[in-house]
Amino acid sequence: MVSEDSGTADDEAALALKILVAGGFGVGKTTLVGAVSEIRPLRTEELLSEAGQSVDDTDGVDRKVTTTVAMDFGRITIRSGLSLYLFGTPGQDRFWFLWDELAQGALGAVVLADTRRLADCFPAVDYFEHRRIPFVVAVNCFAGARGHAAQDVSRALDLAPGTPVVLCDARDRDSGKEVLIRLVEYAGRKHTARLLDSVG
Repeated sequence: MVSEDSGTADDEAALALKILVAGGFGVGKTTLVGAVSEIRPLRTEELLSEAGQSVDDTDGVDRKVTTTVAMDFGRITIRSGLSLYLFGTPGQDRFWFLWDELAQGALGAVVLADTRRLADCFPAVDYFEHRRIPFVVAVNCFAGARGHAAQDVSRALDLAPGTPVVLCDARDRDSGKEVLIRLVEYAGRKHTARLLDSVG
């Protein structure tokens, strides 16, 4: 999603880019969007219920009491004239039908990963790879989780060469902003390469 603002240079943003934040259940997507958003984020969280116990795997996130059922939305200005609109996807597979709508017009995506439940981010990695949407993997470094180097995570996820893997703290605004900057830079390079290939 790219929108141009025809106002003056003092207006909020001349260019807005759409970014998805995806990953498994309980990985910190809502937290990341909330931490970096300069506006009060829109959240569609509901309490976990007994009806969902059979389908929501809460191993490792047993203190989680809510879940996103549609999306999270936030906005961050990276620099003058450039804003990112952030759309956090729901993590459970029963809500994946929403992803196609959310992904329309996206510049790229952040796949948030938890090394304690790394397999939970495979569906997001597969989704973006098959649709050729540039993405970075951001490892949310939870307290008490064993540390892993970025190259180890890349190997474990069998990522394509050059796909960035960054370590982050989803609760920290500066850490989240660094992840988003890495994504915009990477997506820019990928889109430029595709454009050059199409005219070459």
